[in-house]
Amino acid sequence: MAVDQLSLEIPDRAITVLVGPSGCGKTTTLRMINRMVEPSEGTILLDGADIQRQPVNTLRRSMGYVIQNAGLFQHRTILDNIATVPRLLGWSKDSSRARARELMERVGLDAALARRYPYQLSGGQQQRVGVARALAADPPVLLMDEPFSAVDPVVRKGLQDELLRIQDELGKTIVFVTHDIDEAVKLGTMVAVMRTGGRLAQFAPPADLLSHPADAFVEDFLGADRGIRRLSFFPAAGLDLLTGPIVSAGATAGQLAAAGAAGAPYLLVTDADGRPLGWSAPGDLAAGEGADGRLLPYGRPFTAATDSLRAALDCAVLSPTGWAVAVDAEGRATGVVSQTAIGEAIRGAHARRAAPDGVQRVAP
Repeated sequence: MAVDQLSLEIPDRAITVLVGPSGCGKTTTLRMINRMVEPSEGTILLDGADIQRQPVNTLRRSMGYVIQNAGLFQHRTILDNIATVPRLLGWSKDSSRARARELMERVGLDAALARRYPYQLSGGQQQRVGVARALAADPPVLLMDEPFSAVDPVVRKGLQDELLRIQDELGKTIVFVTHDIDEAVKLGTMVAVMRTGGRLAQFAPPADLLSHPADAFVEDFLGADRGIRRLSFFPAAGLDLLTGPIVSAGATAGQLAAAGAAGAPYLLVTDADGRPLGWSAPGDLAAGEGADGRLLPYGRPFTAATDSLRAALDCAVLSPTGWAVAVDAEGRATGVVSQTAIGEAIRGAHARRAAPDGVQRVAP
């Protein structure tokens, strides 16, 4: 039996992620919601009404559906692919295409792509078309079956971010299937971890799931690095950033002396606009000397106002100096922080957080 005695309540205007090992019934569960698979017993309620009492075509047209590899009609233009459901619902061609153009902009597709065909688009662009098509008739429910699994990691991250942005704007009820726990934690308002046979192992917000796995099965599925994943729910905004060790290329002898007295083993050298160029040992810089190839790379910076402690720690670990660089939205350095200081902040955050429910999501 693919799904056995599954019972859960999916919250409105939120993203519920179904995750679990292959064969655990994730996709079967999703397809039962729009009756692509008919349950042999039990009841599925949508806003309190039994979906079995609705005509199946009416039900399906009231739900957006996005699958892996987009599932686009290869003989139709991008514009007409997106307009498919509105046309089925009786919208005029002009109204349907106007809606399609609006959605192309919403999902980040260039209007110049409207007259192209799916084979002329990249995988990521095709997935955006699939999302736009699912949203075309403004359905209250959106079903997504591993929609981003066939694209590379960089494109996948962009699509995930785009989905979160769209959800913030539209507030749909989304059921999302994935086998990737990182994707589940990033996207999910609630995460349902399923066992083989479609049995529910745990249903919880991501932070609660990572902090308190229900049993050994859930703990093993989350992996050995679940503590690192949990840091995505602690903001970096509270880090004590140091500005003293930051100097501009060509700094005077007095400025270099003041920066060296700040106590950091390295100085962060910036350009005239304040953007980081690299690290230098204090003794390796001379007054009035510009940046050159002797600077150590500063690694990947983080944005303290919006990023998480996980992002800050990652930056420090990847830095050749063990120090992370914080920047503002324009890329200007706002401070530096050591790996040791980040570790202390993590310990403090864990101590203050008695229960993870209701935490604010920050960028991973």
